[in-house]
Amino acid sequence: MTIAKPPLSLPDHTQLPESDGTFVKNFQEHPQSILLTTSIQPTLDALHPDGQYAIGQDCGIYWRLTDPPERGAEAPDWFYVPNVSPLLDGQTRRSYVMWKEIIAPMIAIKFVSGDGSEERDYTSPFSSESAKAGKFWVYEQAIHIPFYAIYEVQKASVEVYELIANRYQRCRPNERGHYSIPPMGVELGIWEGQFVNQTLPWLRWWDSEGNLLLSSDERAEQERQRAEQERQRAEQERQRAEQERQRVEQLEAFLRSQGFDPNQLPDF
Repeated sequence: MTIAKPPLSLPDHTQLPESDGTFVKNFQEHPQSILLTTSIQPTLDALHPDGQYAIGQDCGIYWRLTDPPERGAEAPDWFYVPNVSPLLDGQTRRSYVMWKEIIAPMIAIKFVSGDGSEERDYTSPFSSESAKAGKFWVYEQAIHIPFYAIYEVQKASVEVYELIANRYQRCRPNERGHYSIPPMGVELGIWEGQFVNQTLPWLRWWDSEGNLLLSSDERAEQERQRAEQERQRAEQERQRAEQERQRVEQLEAFLRSQGFDPNQLPDF
């Protein structure tokens, strides 16, 4: 008698490692991810009124089954996936598993800490039995991410690639020096300034008109300044009203000193 084998069950995000045990490369990476996330959220909320999108920050994307499992994953420093739930089965996502999700991220961003060779590695895993797939090859040929950005803070630069006919083509910046990401309605570029007490060339978003998308802290500061300006305007109005009241009182006092009743003056 032949015993039927149970159906193959592929592991999901709860069964795969959520970390490869490596350290974040420098102190700038965490605030950089926060800056990208908090500034793009209002745009993505408007783009997805149903809230169906996910943002990954230094999270693994599993693209094939391997032993050990981490060998079949890449971890962009930042990525965005449209039209998926931010939670999975009511749980916080631990990783993004392509054979469970199907939908590829729209954009993946890598922050360069070394010489940039890892981020541009096009090694195919099929070139030899021991070859580990290069990041560039994985994002282009395995996951098929439409946009891939390589950000180098030390060089104050960003390269953006768009997947065209299944191959990445390097994008050209516009007249503002930004790179357009049409499906998101935004531009990506370098901004020199201070964020969380670090003055650096940060990777930032702009809208299609070239307006900088503010982080949550920047929006809060902008609102604080607006409220302070409104308070000052109201105080100026109060002072003008008080000056007018005093002027009227002084005029009435003068009229009384001259023997006139201010309330009995004829209309002219």
